[in-house]
Amino acid sequence: MPQHNSRHQRIESQMQRTLAQLVPREVKDPRVGPVTITAVSLAPDMSAARIWFLPFGLAAQADEALEGLRSAAGFLRGEVARQLGLRHAPRLEFIIDTQLEQAQSLSALIDKAVASDRKPAGATESGAPDTSKDEAEA
Repeated sequence: MPQHNSRHQRIESQMQRTLAQLVPREVKDPRVGPVTITAVSLAPDMSAARIWFLPFGLAAQADEALEGLRSAAGFLRGEVARQLGLRHAPRLEFIIDTQLEQAQSLSALIDKAVASDRKPAGATESGAPDTSKDEAEA
């Protein structure tokens, strides 16, 4: 079993490097533009590979790049098989990588929580101490 895992990992990393070189040089579809191949996950039976990518630019361009990559998937599949020496090339499924956006939003939430913890316990939004309770008791 460990040998099987190491083979899968080796093929996944080779596919990632190969696709990172092929996409900008060989894919002529104008929808694709510059993209980064962030990860490759190979199915246990090697019938399919999920490829996560991150386009440079706006979110609207991500959908266009996804369509362009899907249309070029057959060509890329053949090139990957040829360059890696695979007898049966996996079907390529392209997925937009959203982990960076999720990490940024989580980081922003953490920063907001830390900032609110640093405020004095009785302070209001303006930063002045909240004296409304003290006045009501007098």
